[in-house]
Amino acid sequence: MSPAAADPRPSGLRPELRLVLAVSLDGRLAPAEGGAAQLGGAADRQVLEQALAWADAVLVGAETLRRHGSTCLIHSPGLLAARRSEGRSAQPIAIAVSRSGRLPAALPFFRQPLERWLLQAAPLPPDAPAEGFERHLPLDGWPRALAALAALGQRRIAVLGGAQLAAALAAEDLLDELQLTICPRLLGGPHGWLPADACVAPGIRTGWQLVEHRALPGEELLLRWRRPGAQGVTS
Repeated sequence: MSPAAADPRPSGLRPELRLVLAVSLDGRLAPAEGGAAQLGGAADRQVLEQALAWADAVLVGAETLRRHGSTCLIHSPGLLAARRSEGRSAQPIAIAVSRSGRLPAALPFFRQPLERWLLQAAPLPPDAPAEGFERHLPLDGWPRALAALAALGQRRIAVLGGAQLAAALAAEDLLDELQLTICPRLLGGPHGWLPADACVAPGIRTGWQLVEHRALPGEELLLRWRRPGAQGVTS
């Protein structure tokens, strides 16, 4: 994979953001009654781990962490060895995004073998970092927050959900790539990967270029689209 380049759009230096999701045939993340859908099989897990191996960090919403209890890890020996050979940590940094900064201490997330950062929208207390996190950063606007992450060396970020986080980034035209695994299930209900009331930035509505489409075992389909301005940044 080629190294990430500076963003050519006028928002300034920021990480490259790849949204990585498994969705149903009707674009849902969860069943109509809510809760975790457990979408994606072994093949989706493989392409997910490849995206994690590409990333310096992952963004995951607090509600997603509360629902699932943990974030995704790389298990493939080959991917782990490749990261170590590049002088990188075994796992990308997990950056939790939360308005309140309050996550249950009993979550398995806090026992996973990775570095945890907190991106918090509420005013930061004077005694940061928050308990359970190695670094505590303010979310006082996405462009500023992403610039701060870039300055800390996070050049490539995988966005793992949920829908509110994806919507917030789409509203400000901050997504460079969409990696969707389409799973052979129909779920119905309101839980789309973008909320029904999401406001998407005009510049992000069209112009996506399909850079990969691949049938996966288990009747799943991998689709990757990129923004034209981001072409060539990643393989």
